[in-house]
Amino acid sequence: MTRIYTKQGDAGETGLFGGERVPKDDARVEAYGQVDELNAALGVAIVQVPEGFERALFETIQRDLFTIGAELASPDPAKVDKALPGPRVGEPQVAILEKAIDTHEAQLPPLKSFILPGGTAKAAALHLARTVCRRAERAVVALARGAAVSPAILKYLNRLSDLLFVLARAANAQASRPDTKW
Repeated sequence: MTRIYTKQGDAGETGLFGGERVPKDDARVEAYGQVDELNAALGVAIVQVPEGFERALFETIQRDLFTIGAELASPDPAKVDKALPGPRVGEPQVAILEKAIDTHEAQLPPLKSFILPGGTAKAAALHLARTVCRRAERAVVALARGAAVSPAILKYLNRLSDLLFVLARAANAQASRPDTKW
């Protein structure tokens, strides 16, 4: 087994997928770093009680986020395509998010005011993941100003933040905990 540390980044640079070295504050590194943080925040939400709540959907999303991270970590799409275990994130994955939003939203009372993030631990973790998702989305928008980024990634992140909001509400509803109005 190789060591976890390589000492390659000690001078403030990191290697992109494909070998190119860039500063650790490069827009590409910021974008995939934010997606990585989103994935970790989602991991925290997954393990909150009840752990079984939408587990399969969350694991699919985490895999999608790894795929997005790989795509963002490389300026060379051909290298990404060879390394991915499955397809890139596109319309089919966005459709899965939209279906989940529609399913859960149909079971929730309509919103008539803003709500405060919180409620159960699971809902609070999902609200936190939602805000991290929005930050990741902003980082990808910034990257897209100077580099080619698949529009599907932006669409996916935008829809994912909507889903996380709805799932936070659903987690509260499942626990018979009403949303707190602003």
